[in-house]
Amino acid sequence: MRIYRMATEADREAVYRICLLTGDAGRDASAPGRQEALYGHLYAGPYLSLAPEHAWVAEDEEGVCGYALGCANSATFYADMERAWLPPLRERYRVPQHPADGWLINRLQSVHTLEPRLAEWPAHLHVDLLPRVQGQGVGGVLMEKLMSSLRAAGAPAVHLGVDPRNERAVGWYARFGFVELFRQPGCIWLGRRL
Repeated sequence: MRIYRMATEADREAVYRICLLTGDAGRDASAPGRQEALYGHLYAGPYLSLAPEHAWVAEDEEGVCGYALGCANSATFYADMERAWLPPLRERYRVPQHPADGWLINRLQSVHTLEPRLAEWPAHLHVDLLPRVQGQGVGGVLMEKLMSSLRAAGAPAVHLGVDPRNERAVGWYARFGFVELFRQPGCIWLGRRL
């Protein structure tokens, strides 16, 4: 039996773990010596703290197995990240302890703003599932719950970024009406109207 519910602070560790286990274009990004919390600090934690009204989890008998996280206004969200979320993390994480963490440290230390070409799609989201529940409709339920909460908040459209190597995810988002907006190195930007 699965439960779909709003995330709570008690889910943070499980959500961070899912973020890490799906962090390499949908595959496990964990490795000995990595600063494993970096994935969660960048791609999950800010939503739990700054936009909890748009943070959903799926839970089965083994625990939290997936999440859908987002925000209704990316420009405001990134300003809040810059003000309240990132400063202590920037002090804590300055030097990678593992070569694979270099790009995460660079991302953490860079300024987070809404890409101007995404202004017409002001909301954004992340959906990640553990392998044990992939292909079973769990992501679809989470996606619908999150998109309903974004619509209720008045967001007219939503975007997300996908690693081009994650072809499965690109196809999955297309089933929900997401279309390609543009590409940058290492990222395909997708969007849809709400």
